[in-house]
Parts: sequence; C-alpha cells; structure tokens
Amino acid sequence: MKTPVNFFLFCCIVCFSFFAACSKSNNSLNNFQPEVANITDNFQLQATNVKQVTTNIEYSWTNTGTMANIDKSGVVTAGTAKVSIFDPNGTSVYTSDLKLTGSESTTAGVAGVWKIRLELSNYDGTLNFRVQKK
Repeated sequence: MKTPVNFFLFCCIVCFSFFAACSKSNNSLNNFQPEVANITDNFQLQATNVKQVTTNIEYSWTNTGTMANIDKSGVVTAGTAKVSIFDPNGTSVYTSDLKLTGSESTTAGVAGVWKIRLELSNYDGTLNFRVQKK
C-alpha cells in the first residue's frame, strides 16, 4: 500500500518542480506594462524597458480593408523581435524584423479578423509598432 502513496508523492513533486521552473521564466510582457490599443482598423502596441523576454503573443484585430500600413519605431538592443500578420484565411500578408524601422504595407488579404503575431526571443528594448487599415 505504501508504493502507490510514494508514487503519488513523487508525481506531485515532479509536477510542482516543473510548475516552479516554468513560473520563473519571463514569457509575458505584463511585467513591462504594455500599452495596447486594439480597435477596428487601428492596432498599436508599445512597451518600454523590456528585458529578457521570450514569448509569442497573438492578437486578433479587425481590419475592414484588404491591406494595412505598418509603422515601426521601436528599438531592439538585444535578442530578436518579429511581427507577422495573417488575414482571416490564415494567409501571411506581412512578416518583418522589428529592428527595421519605418513604414511598410501588407500584401492584399481579405477583410475581417486578422491575426497579429509578436515573436520575441531573449528580447531587450522598446517595442513600438502600429498597424492601420490602408
């Protein structure tokens, strides 16, 4: 009867250790108080003094048009940052490294709910980009 109890305790310890290890990693921008404006035809994200973040965050954004303008003005001091945009059909209409600043346009897509995916890897810096209906 002791064997099942020992196995249960072992499983609990392993699960707790895994949870504790995961909770120590910085997989969110929440600690850096990001400002996100997500309204129809206008999306903007800004977060300053971001340190050592590795995460993928996806936002749903409504675009009543078939294209969008992207304005990027953040600063990448370490790691990588990439933004990708997909139309409602899942077609990639834009992908770019956030080290490159300036204005660009997506390719043509379909109006509706688009996905904006932010991918950070060991990222340090200031995030600042806007996506607007073209």
